[in-house]
Amino acid sequence: MPANRRCIDIGSDYNKVMSSQNSPTTVLEPKQDLAKAPPMYQVVLLNDDYTPMEFVVLVLQKFFGKGREQATQIMLKVHREGKGVCGVYPKDIASTKVELVCSFAMQHQHPLQCVMEET
Repeated sequence: MPANRRCIDIGSDYNKVMSSQNSPTTVLEPKQDLAKAPPMYQVVLLNDDYTPMEFVVLVLQKFFGKGREQATQIMLKVHREGKGVCGVYPKDIASTKVELVCSFAMQHQHPLQCVMEET
């Protein structure tokens, strides 16, 4: 053994711990999760009689990264059912997307409404 290394005698305490872990009478209790996953929120577009369908498709592409086909399907769901889910996000991201969509709609003088709902 090299001169700069030292051996440490861990003694009988180590052997006691190791033997108790392998004992058939040892009962292990399950760990409790300390952190819960954060709540998620749906971002939802609401139907109105004034916002053009093409503008809704643009919003879905610009702010939610939807392709033209998927954006059109969501827009039709909003039109037919009164609302459509754009995506599900943590609270801060959902809130930011709602604000961006609402301000973009106001800038273009459309009454499009966007809300978030806890899932």
